[in-house]
Amino acid sequence: MELRGICFVLSVLCLLQMTHQQVDKPKAKKNAPPKKVVVTASMIEDIKKQIDHILEEVNLLKEKQALQSVCLRGMKVRSKCFLSMSGEKKFHEAADDCIMHGGILGTASNDEENDALYDYARTAVGHDRDIWIGVSDIVAEGSWVDVTGAAVNYTNWETEITLQPDGGTKENCVVLSGPANGKWFDQPCRFKKNYFCEFIIS
Repeated sequence: MELRGICFVLSVLCLLQMTHQQVDKPKAKKNAPPKKVVVTASMIEDIKKQIDHILEEVNLLKEKQALQSVCLRGMKVRSKCFLSMSGEKKFHEAADDCIMHGGILGTASNDEENDALYDYARTAVGHDRDIWIGVSDIVAEGSWVDVTGAAVNYTNWETEITLQPDGGTKENCVVLSGPANGKWFDQPCRFKKNYFCEFIIS
């Protein structure tokens, strides 16, 4: 389908170029032989640029369509879409899987997102499950960063029953807990948990 569209555009561009040349030429005498159309390197270069531009726009449309599909299957909060992924993985495996799907491991950056993630988790994986979120202190103990390496400005640690985070160097990755109403706990990164990927939409 795309190839046919590109071929069609190429044909139209060539016809337009030829028509433009015909209009600019002075009228030939009736019995004069028809002149050959000369295709220059600059004309070919212009057409290539136009094709590249069209392909770029097609790819952008594909990306937007894919993100809309993610939002339809997942959950949208402001400019983010969260999508529950199938199965359980270790923290690093989950983070890698999200990158392979064009996103990052989901992270709440305010109360609204955290509450929405908690509600989504209850319907997607069950109210008694924990999900990985993209927060860890693997690089430096006690310095919590997201998967991009940026310092975390929002946290939702459990502090009423247990004083989280409490795992020290043995628990460097963070879960949003279903049983604890969306509160955060630090856990060993090797544990297998459910996870959500996050996609930014404009």
